[in-house]
Amino acid sequence: MQKIAVVGSLNMDCVIETPAMPKAGETIAGRSVAQVPGGKGANQAYAIAKLGGDVQMIGAVGTDSCGIILKKNLECVGVRTEGLAVLEGESTGQAFITVDDQGENSIIIIAGTNGLVSKEMIEENRHLIEESDIVIMQLEIPLEVVEYVKELAIELGKLVIVDPAPAVEGIPDHFWKGIDFIKPNETELAILAGQEKNGLEDLKEGAEQMLNKGVKNVLVSMGGEGCLLVNKKEARFFPAHKVKPVDTTAAGDCFTAGFALALSQGKTCEEAIAFGQKASAIAVTRKGAQTSIPTIEEVESC
Repeated sequence: MQKIAVVGSLNMDCVIETPAMPKAGETIAGRSVAQVPGGKGANQAYAIAKLGGDVQMIGAVGTDSCGIILKKNLECVGVRTEGLAVLEGESTGQAFITVDDQGENSIIIIAGTNGLVSKEMIEENRHLIEESDIVIMQLEIPLEVVEYVKELAIELGKLVIVDPAPAVEGIPDHFWKGIDFIKPNETELAILAGQEKNGLEDLKEGAEQMLNKGVKNVLVSMGGEGCLLVNKKEARFFPAHKVKPVDTTAAGDCFTAGFALALSQGKTCEEAIAFGQKASAIAVTRKGAQTSIPTIEEVESC
């Protein structure tokens, strides 16, 4: 099995359950509130480890209670945390997540120590990237750091996967050059490609724009519909497993983790997509981020 390095964010999620998303100026009664370990980077590392992978987390937390909990939570499933900086006197990242009765969510992120991840930290942990075969990143740490890691990983001959969330407009074209896989959802792809998302053909067109910027493969997650793989050879749709969603938080992270894990085990791209879909289909039937991640036994049995 190949080794995986996840370079990215760790957040303590404050999850609020509510019947519906409040409109502008509206006050509504929620049902519950809870703190759940999260952050896209940590979610992906946690899921890879829980599914049986060999994974290292590179990022930063504070010395506050949230940072201590997040680090221990990763370690309890076998994530290696040698590359996790603990910054004295700094606040760990947080995310405030609202989940409605349909299982849909909206998220506000406070960067905290995620915004302090630097090129110097990456150089201190360069050996961890050198030892890995697959490098996964997101956009919840500074963009220039993500690009720095990308260039380093490509130089070292690693497989590079970028989950471009949260997506922002105006990312320079050179940022995308050489990335093996990006995994946006429909909304994120529309932002990155500067277009409206109206249907499958629009998604294909947006994906082709990203290919023209130098990405090798675009894997678009489409929620309960499935996902779309686009590269220079083909555009192929993979229907999703039909389940009743309870909470979609971290579903995309679970898919990315399952996909990367399967690739690390020598599976084909198509087999890796199928495995990621199975894992994320289970995750959406459970509440929370890392609390929703299934075991390898659960995925293999469905």
